Amino acid sequence: MLLAQLAGADPSCKTFVFEGEGHTLGNALRAIISSYPGVQFCGYTVPHPAENKMHLRIQMSHGKAVDALKRGLEDLIKVCGITLEKFDTEFTNFNQQNSQS
Repeated sequence: MLLAQLAGADPSCKTFVFEGEGHTLGNALRAIISSYPGVQFCGYTVPHPAENKMHLRIQMSHGKAVDALKRGLEDLIKVCGITLEKFDTEFTNFNQQNSQS
């Protein structure tokens, strides 16, 4: 859950704070967003293990950081959907092969 955008006047450089998230979402978003044209930097931190928060920083050469975040989240949803489809297909194939034995 996106908790906040840390204050800053420059729309091309933002830090977003996600509550209840950690390395799993942070690393996946970092990998996807870093590949976009115009992204100069994308990284994340988990400030402290006792805090259930993840900070994602995006710096653009052109464009808005929030647009890159939105695109990254949409692309991550697509990747997860494709992964689930492939898993379900292979799981079904595996069960069919083993039930015939």
